[in-house]
Amino acid sequence: MRRALKIAALLLILVILAGLLWLRSTVRGSLAQLDGAVELAGLTTAVTIERDDLGVPRILAGSATDAIRALGFLHGQERFFQMDLLRRRAAGELSALLGPAAIGADRAVRLHRLRARAEAIVAAAGEDSRRELTAYAEGVNAGLERIGRPLEYVLLRDRPEPWRPSDSVLAVYTMYLRLQDENGSRDSARGIMRDTLPGQVVEFLLPRGSEWDAPLVGDAYETPPVPGPDVWDLRSADSAPPEARPRTGEPSVEEPQPAGSNNWAVAGHRTADGGALVANDMHLTLGMPGIWYRASLHWTDAGVARRATGVTLPGVFGVVVGSTPSIAWAFTNLTGDLSDLVELEFVDGSDTRYRTPDGEADLEVFEETIEVKGGDDVTVTVEETIWGPVVDEDHRGTRRAVRWVGHDTGSVNLAFMALAKSTTLDEIFAVAHRTGIPAQNIVAADAGGRIGWTVVGPLPDRFGFDGRFPVSWSDGMRGWRGRLAPADVPQLRDPPSGVIWTANNRTMDGVERDRIGDGGYALGARAKQIRDSLLAIESATAQDMLDLQLDDRALFLERWRDLLLNVLREQNVRRTAPRHDELLRQIETTWTGRASIDSVAYRMVRAWRQYVATRVFEPLTAPCRTADPEFDYFFYRRFEGPLWRILEERPEHLLEPSYADWAGLLVAAVDDLVMQFMQEPTDSLDGYTWGDRNRFAMTHPMSRSLPGFVRRHFDLPIEQLPGDSRMPRVQGRVFGASERSVVSPGRESDGLFHMPGGQSGHPFSPFYDAGHRAWADGAAAPFLPGETRHTLVLRPAR
Repeated sequence: MRRALKIAALLLILVILAGLLWLRSTVRGSLAQLDGAVELAGLTTAVTIERDDLGVPRILAGSATDAIRALGFLHGQERFFQMDLLRRRAAGELSALLGPAAIGADRAVRLHRLRARAEAIVAAAGEDSRRELTAYAEGVNAGLERIGRPLEYVLLRDRPEPWRPSDSVLAVYTMYLRLQDENGSRDSARGIMRDTLPGQVVEFLLPRGSEWDAPLVGDAYETPPVPGPDVWDLRSADSAPPEARPRTGEPSVEEPQPAGSNNWAVAGHRTADGGALVANDMHLTLGMPGIWYRASLHWTDAGVARRATGVTLPGVFGVVVGSTPSIAWAFTNLTGDLSDLVELEFVDGSDTRYRTPDGEADLEVFEETIEVKGGDDVTVTVEETIWGPVVDEDHRGTRRAVRWVGHDTGSVNLAFMALAKSTTLDEIFAVAHRTGIPAQNIVAADAGGRIGWTVVGPLPDRFGFDGRFPVSWSDGMRGWRGRLAPADVPQLRDPPSGVIWTANNRTMDGVERDRIGDGGYALGARAKQIRDSLLAIESATAQDMLDLQLDDRALFLERWRDLLLNVLREQNVRRTAPRHDELLRQIETTWTGRASIDSVAYRMVRAWRQYVATRVFEPLTAPCRTADPEFDYFFYRRFEGPLWRILEERPEHLLEPSYADWAGLLVAAVDDLVMQFMQEPTDSLDGYTWGDRNRFAMTHPMSRSLPGFVRRHFDLPIEQLPGDSRMPRVQGRVFGASERSVVSPGRESDGLFHMPGGQSGHPFSPFYDAGHRAWADGAAAPFLPGETRHTLVLRPAR
């Protein structure tokens, strides 16, 4: 018996050892090759890849196509799982890899049939574009083949599918989905307001701007006047709101907003060394690995040596934002109005035949099959009109289709290499106006010290309406003519101030503002803080620009802090002392004027503002929720204008009748606040700092399914970080700067760069989080790759 037990124990040990050896071999085998030589089919000449101590590569190639192929090789080795998720997200094919949990996401996106559209774009592409797409895909697959199965597929017990040229288009489509309103949800919300509220109330609640505006052209707008009691009176029976919904939980730290960014440029005559500076920090939802892959591409084009350094998007070839010796460029999301809801008019008695400007037409029906790993396939029926797919039915029963720029064949054309070949502002603007990516504010500077701004990516050419509300297009009196012509795209060169800035805010005025449209652009507080800071710098340096990117001053909330102090100091409204006394103590003593991690006051003031806004606007928008219980007025990001005007004027007819006066509403919001944080009257608020709320977590998509001892290798440690949404240093719990860069074209060696995460997507790579600490700490790090630590040579296959 003992002998049998010993044999069993020995066998168990051998099995465990064999498993550990297999795991070690699998992990090591899935790491990218850093040194040596590899044969790569399709190369015309050898390519040398030099990596520095962060894993950032210099790709030294003889041609642009060879550089693209080599970049694909690196992406395939270091970021394939990330790339796979990008293409599957847009195609609606996540369920085939991840199982039933992803069916909802797949079902929603299949409405747009992006796989078919991506294949059509590749089929219609020119010879040069197809050659580059093919070279990149072949490079990806060669890199993937060298490592076998990336670690994530071992855990999923699956194998990766090869990369196809159309998958690069899908990767760009995923960025469209992240950055734009593909289903017209903003139009839908505005339509509910139009249908249920008086027109003057709608215009007041949806102002085009406010005192916080900081456009490049034009001035700040005034908030519209408060509608009078003859228009809307909450004290009357007709306007009386239903009982208010209960308020539970702290207002969200992540206020509803599309992905945002900062970028700006300073002309050479305003800098210390005479070279124009371009700064960029693109704000996105962050996870492991980070979204970008750094690279410096060197190649020869018709005998001319070229170099482009910056960030690339795994899944796509070329430098997305960065610098060459001649020009530097940076992006922020445009937040233009790039989709419209079209109200359909069906022929009497039919639910499939509808009216168009050219007569009647039938809905075109497509059956989309979603493959589900470990489950049954799911079929999705898509109905399409001449304008786009049918997306919903509104509160009145009207069916609607969406017209979205992402559906157009020209929405993706991958002209990134052409951006990098530009040498002047005029050249890069010309490329921008024909490039197919999600529309962005592009800020650029050339080596001569000039600066400029325009829009890169497609804008719709509307006629007959402004695009804010759903309308019918059936009579041909309104619609789109296609993509806005390059000559009509707004642009700005060499402003007298010598500075250009964007922060997802309104940039233009008048006709040019209308051409961009309102897709939910930001309030403007962040842009205003950036603009004012830039104008105050007389001789700018790269470090000045980084300091501004890290600016966490809470200028926007200063007046809210003052208002809260006034409320708390009014003896006749202190109904819940000592809770109010404790809150007053914190507001007086812990306000730092910043979104600092040790400030209780910042967190309290921020939350109180949202409680006040909820109590003010819920009664005003009650008819909207009656029409659609899912309606939420806070889809509108610029409610500060009407909110502050109401609090300044305190009109009795817009006060919910349960309050005796406006002071009572403000105190009720204080009670919301203290009751949220103080369960007992004697509780302290000392532990409720902003840092306690703003805990940044950068996690891998696989980590939730892993045991804790493994998860710690995939996720970065949670840490408290300063910053918030209405200041230059945008920082949330899962949202923030996906990179920070400052560079002057031709002076890249003086540039600065850091990003969250690291180069590699492999949790056991030395480059998985290399460089992350500099990003979290806001430390300056070089823009260009450093000293070579690893050299890999890619040779043409024999």
